[in-house]
Amino acid sequence: MTVTQENKMDWMHQRCHKDTMSKSRLLLICGTMILTITLYPMLRMLGVQLHAALSGSYVAGHHSILLINCPTEQVAKDIGRHIMEKRMAACVNILPHTSTMYYWKGEIRDASEILLLVRTRTSLIQRLTEFVTAMHPYEIPEIISFPIEDGSLSYLKWMDVAVPEV
Repeated sequence: MTVTQENKMDWMHQRCHKDTMSKSRLLLICGTMILTITLYPMLRMLGVQLHAALSGSYVAGHHSILLINCPTEQVAKDIGRHIMEKRMAACVNILPHTSTMYYWKGEIRDASEILLLVRTRTSLIQRLTEFVTAMHPYEIPEIISFPIEDGSLSYLKWMDVAVPEV
């Protein structure tokens, strides 16, 4: 069997062309996977919200409760008032005189504190945390959040009206 130079070039061209197609397909597949992984959380959230809107159900975790300890009632009122004025919460409860024990700088300490219960949208937690930290007198204020899994639909809808989406 005689192999001509032209046949070698033909075979080489086909081989290289196949590899190029494989590379472009591989790039397309990788790009699609990266895009899907990147957009999945947003697409899932939109799907859940669409389902909730159409069915009238509640999206678990859409709202949260924050616990914030303050050293005095006046500090608690000031922080609560500022949060409400900025429309970052639907409601703030001030629970007087909680007894607190905590570990700080190598020793156990006792204190009397005031507890704030703040109801807000989960999407505002980081903004609220930064806001409270900036005005709180503690070096490291306690700001802890818990998602609301379920509750009165009319109350949860009221929260959406009271706290605009940012």
